Amino acid sequence: MSTPFTHEIRVTWGDCDPAKIAYTARLPWFALDAINAWWEAHLGGDSWYQLELDHNIGTPFVHMSMDFRAPVTPRHRLICDVWPSRLGETSVTFRVDGRQDTVLRFEGTFTCVFVIADRFESQPAPPALRDVLIPHIRGA
Repeated sequence: MSTPFTHEIRVTWGDCDPAKIAYTARLPWFALDAINAWWEAHLGGDSWYQLELDHNIGTPFVHMSMDFRAPVTPRHRLICDVWPSRLGETSVTFRVDGRQDTVLRFEGTFTCVFVIADRFESQPAPPALRDVLIPHIRGA
C-alpha cells in the first residue's frame, strides 16, 4: 500500500472571512488543488489541464463530501494528504485530509468520472491512468 501524497498550501489573509478563518468555500478549492497536484506528480508534470487539452480526457466531479473538524487559518501551512481511495470502471474517488500544526482540519472524498472531453461522453478509465492509479489506491 502506498503512502499518501502530500501537498502544502499557504493559506493567506485573502482566504479568510471576518471571523479570521478560511472561507468555507476555500476548503474544497484547497482539496481540489491538492488532487490536481497529485495528478501532476504522478503523470510526469501533466495535470487536469493537460489531460483535458492534450489527451482529450475529462474528469468532471459527480460527488464531493467534506467533514470540517477544526478551523483553517493562515497561522500554519495547510498540509493535504491525497490518495485515490477507489477506482471504478468509469470513476475514481480521491480522499483528501487537511492538517495544520498536526491537527486534522478537514477530510473529504471527491469522485470524478472519466469522459471523452470533446464529446463529454462517459468512458472507462483509460488504461494509462488506471496503471497510474492502481498502485496508490488505499482505503479511506
